[in-house]
Amino acid sequence: MRNHSHLQAIFLDRDGVIIHNRASYVCRWEDVRFYSSSLRALQIINRTPNRPKIFIITNQSAIGRGLLTFAQYREIDQKIQQEILNNGGMIDQVFFCPHTPEQNCDCRKPKPGMIFEAARQFGIDLKYSILIGDAQSDIEAGLNAGIPDLYLVTTGRGKDQIAYIKQQPYSKKVRVLNNLFEIIKTLF
Repeated sequence: MRNHSHLQAIFLDRDGVIIHNRASYVCRWEDVRFYSSSLRALQIINRTPNRPKIFIITNQSAIGRGLLTFAQYREIDQKIQQEILNNGGMIDQVFFCPHTPEQNCDCRKPKPGMIFEAARQFGIDLKYSILIGDAQSDIEAGLNAGIPDLYLVTTGRGKDQIAYIKQQPYSKKVRVLNNLFEIIKTLF
């Protein structure tokens, strides 16, 4: 990674990076379990002078599947952001895709629609960004957006995704670390 002073944005997946994944989806606030190391990492970024923007980009197909309403999603999202704030971190914006895979939208990862929207809204040059996720779809969204620095965490689904990613032609572009905190320690 280049000098972090040039870093404009950090794109983070939510489930598996900041909070624990759930096989049955995060549909209630009671389903949310934070990785304490991620809260520490977000605090470090927030305390950095001229810090990069921090964006969550998250597929939320539970909405499209009828398991969660937009209002319920927004309530959970607001509480997650408040908990991050309470722990000294900050998220600049959350971008989410409510669609199911069958809807074939442009925003659902691995398509880069959410990343492009964040870059457009905030004037971000994606060459000076990083993406951190726990799944192949996260990594491929970053690749499809032209983000040069891609990280896979072994939290969430990450451990199970390593073998798949190592077989891909882009595998050498992906750094694998244990969690968000370990990545942030190397950058800041």
